[in-house]
Amino acid sequence: MTRAQRTRHEAPAARRRSEPPEQRQPTRSRRSPVPESGCFEGKDPKTAKQEVKLAKQRYKAASKGEAGRITPGNARKAVGVVRVIGPALAPYAAQAASAARDTYERARARRLGVSVTEVDRFSGRGAALHARIAGDSTALRDLREREQQDRSGTEVTRFVDSAQRRLSELASAVRAAERMPAGRRRSAYRAVRGELGRIEDDLLRRFRVEG
Repeated sequence: MTRAQRTRHEAPAARRRSEPPEQRQPTRSRRSPVPESGCFEGKDPKTAKQEVKLAKQRYKAASKGEAGRITPGNARKAVGVVRVIGPALAPYAAQAASAARDTYERARARRLGVSVTEVDRFSGRGAALHARIAGDSTALRDLREREQQDRSGTEVTRFVDSAQRRLSELASAVRAAERMPAGRRRSAYRAVRGELGRIEDDLLRRFRVEG
């Protein structure tokens, strides 16, 4: 360093020393982002130590430009947090899943026209037709019991037996159609619905219900 450079470098310092104390501008001290130990007075030593460690980690991430970004280190920390709080949240997650399943089962039961306890009996693409066949079969049994109590003729018995056999055939047709191509399946289901409509019309007339 030359003499002229040394003079320029030392001049500001000499000028500050020559100023009266009241005119000197205070020098700014660089504060550490990590809280001082006095901030944690009255706290548990273990908790205070963890807070200091966390503050240091945040400062380190901010200085590296990693704040708010997904990095391998952040990912590992997130996995660690999930491992810690996961067991505590598991009961609530199971309860929420159970409530969602109950809501779905009730909606499905309403759509099929059956009770919630019976909904598991009907599945697949033909679930609605299977539920309808089951309902018609129950109605036929009720008709048989009523006619036996009234001691009516054998004509009702013949109708019930014939309709029950036909319902069994239709149920088999629905199960077979589930494995058919979409166009063929829709055609089969349409034919089954027509057959069920005729059986139900005859059944309602015997219950003295005019449609």
